[in-house]
Amino acid sequence: MSFHVKVIWQGNSQPGEAFSRDHQIHFGSGQQVQGSSAPEYQGSADKINPEESLMSSLSSCHMLTFLAIAHLKRLPVASYQDSVTAELGQNDAGKTKVAVIDLNPQITFAEGIDVSPEVLDKMHQKAHANCFIANSLNVTVRLHGKEFEH
Repeated sequence: MSFHVKVIWQGNSQPGEAFSRDHQIHFGSGQQVQGSSAPEYQGSADKINPEESLMSSLSSCHMLTFLAIAHLKRLPVASYQDSVTAELGQNDAGKTKVAVIDLNPQITFAEGIDVSPEVLDKMHQKAHANCFIANSLNVTVRLHGKEFEH
């Protein structure tokens, strides 16, 4: 299995002059989004930045893996919402990186379905362990402030 994304930037980059960070991201599904760098790096605040893309990829992967686990356990989910934050830090070479991503999912199971905190925690651990994106990152991932075990 493989995936394809095309990133396109067009502008007028002159030595010594500021350049636009705005670009287009074309997904293999045919969708397109407008991207830029974060405003702190002279980007456009109204466009998706790489840090947000990374956070959304991890959150979406964790959610989809969690939903698959819930489905296999016959625990119907009525809603799943996540509010994700990230912190920059430095790697061992002193380079800036996304160091921590905090997932804060709020899950509502179907009416009449009760899931204990222990079972819910195990489901999240399993979702994290099987999420392709989490397995590809060198970043600390926390759920409601608690670090996942690796």
